[in-house]
Amino acid sequence: MRKVIIAGNWKLNKTIKESIELVNLLKRSLSDIDEVEVVVCPPFTSLSDVHELIMDTNIKLGAQDVYWEKEGAFTGEVSASMLKDAGCEYVIIGHSERRQYFGETNETVNKKAKAVLKEGLKPIVCVGEKLEERKSGKAFDVVKDHVQNSLAGIPASDMLKTVIAYEPVWAIGTGVNATKEQAEEIHKYIRGLLEKMYNKEVASSVRIQYGGSVKPENIKELISEEDVDGALVGGASLKADSFTQIVKNSI
Repeated sequence: MRKVIIAGNWKLNKTIKESIELVNLLKRSLSDIDEVEVVVCPPFTSLSDVHELIMDTNIKLGAQDVYWEKEGAFTGEVSASMLKDAGCEYVIIGHSERRQYFGETNETVNKKAKAVLKEGLKPIVCVGEKLEERKSGKAFDVVKDHVQNSLAGIPASDMLKTVIAYEPVWAIGTGVNATKEQAEEIHKYIRGLLEKMYNKEVASSVRIQYGGSVKPENIKELISEEDVDGALVGGASLKADSFTQIVKNSI
């Protein structure tokens, strides 16, 4: 049985002080939750401080990006070993905003995923189509391209440690989320791709999150679908009450 995973992507939000305040609230409100795997992904500057606060709790730490080289003359970049040292267990890779604004490609996503896995961390690999791609009937082609090429060369043993996040770009930050039927359709399609790329065991074990205007009001129906195993939450993860309610509504 796949354990539901709810991850909060804080994006470019929260100072260290604000991160500490939010995590302290989450610690109190989520302390009795063990049916759901809870992950928070603060900005790089807050990772170590947040880790100190959640070390002995049921909340896990994730980063929002990584660079594929271990060290070197790469100004401004952060390696997987640095993230591990800061206490991270998960790393978001290939988020649509990284693809849209910073030139992330399937090739760079693939390099990053391999670097993360080599360090013993777990990648959350993001895939998903833009509005014009969905309207023109290319959603499945885009998702297939993202899945196959972002995961190319990753062995089955590492794939079992990997999370996929389906995020329809047209639903991110717009307040418009995919219907549960739309989400399930793509999630099921991704699971079918994994079965062709690997085998039935891998396909049935990998968790696939939905991301895109997830709110306390819609998580229950999304999570009720057979192939939706959690959520990658954006704006609603920035407030303790809404993120807590999303986690509790996903049980």
